[in-house]
Amino acid sequence: MSSENPETKFIVPIKAVEKSIKLDDRAKKELQSIGMMDEKGKLKLKGVSPKMLKRMKLEAVDCPVFEKELGFIQCYVCSNFHSRIMGKVYCKGEPLG
Repeated sequence: MSSENPETKFIVPIKAVEKSIKLDDRAKKELQSIGMMDEKGKLKLKGVSPKMLKRMKLEAVDCPVFEKELGFIQCYVCSNFHSRIMGKVYCKGEPLG
């Protein structure tokens, strides 16, 4: 899956899900450490409106790095996330430690 941007290794389509996919503990710790989630687990993404956040919770991607379906929010805060354009995520695809 090539792209114009040399940093992008994968272009992953975003799909709608009926029920939001729960964030795993690793993602929650990451969000809390960068100040995007409070102690109670409420998301506070900078520059994202509550309406957009609600929509993002009902989206998922088939992650090529973790090789499983993840909620879009987990993808959005991943260090491999490059950008989201027209329903597709541009992923750097680098291994995570």
